[in-house]
Amino acid sequence: MRVGFVPGVTLTKWTTIWRERYRATPLETVEVPQSEQRRVLDDGVVDLCFVRQPIDTAGLHLIPLYQEAPVVWVSKEHPIAAVDEVSLADLADETVLTEADAASINQVAIEIAVLQVPMSIARTHSRRDLTYRPVTDAEPTRIGLAWRIEHPHPLTDEFIGVVRGRTADSSRTQQERRKATPPQQPATRPRPGRRPRGRR
Repeated sequence: MRVGFVPGVTLTKWTTIWRERYRATPLETVEVPQSEQRRVLDDGVVDLCFVRQPIDTAGLHLIPLYQEAPVVWVSKEHPIAAVDEVSLADLADETVLTEADAASINQVAIEIAVLQVPMSIARTHSRRDLTYRPVTDAEPTRIGLAWRIEHPHPLTDEFIGVVRGRTADSSRTQQERRKATPPQQPATRPRPGRRPRGRR
């Protein structure tokens, strides 16, 4: 099973639980740019993906998971670094970027621009020369788990159960584990050899 995730999403808890419960089925995780989150699902590059909304949900199932607080990411020498929080009005005279790629981060570092991103991205890709401040009146972003309606992976329900916090002792988890584990073939007993004919 291959699971995609956009930058800022941390999968450690869920992947650890999966590997403990479903050892027979390897789980591969793939970081994908937010701009590619729909394509990797459509093309079957991943079976499920942790996506950042908005996303076109035509042909997809989507489970909302949690919200992310918005922040502005700035150079430590920028005036914004001297305050505890900012509003959108405080950013009116700034060049505000929203794509956290290498080029944008470099512009932030030399104070050409500021970068408005979810807090998770600023934390995950932290740098010594940059800092972030909450944007008090910006809309939060939302993370969800998406997968194709047609041709889902056979173990999609099992992974959803892990993400939703279904315990290992629940009856549904037990059923899913049995389904995910290949049945063992019973040991075959050797057939007794035939005694050669002849004189006793």
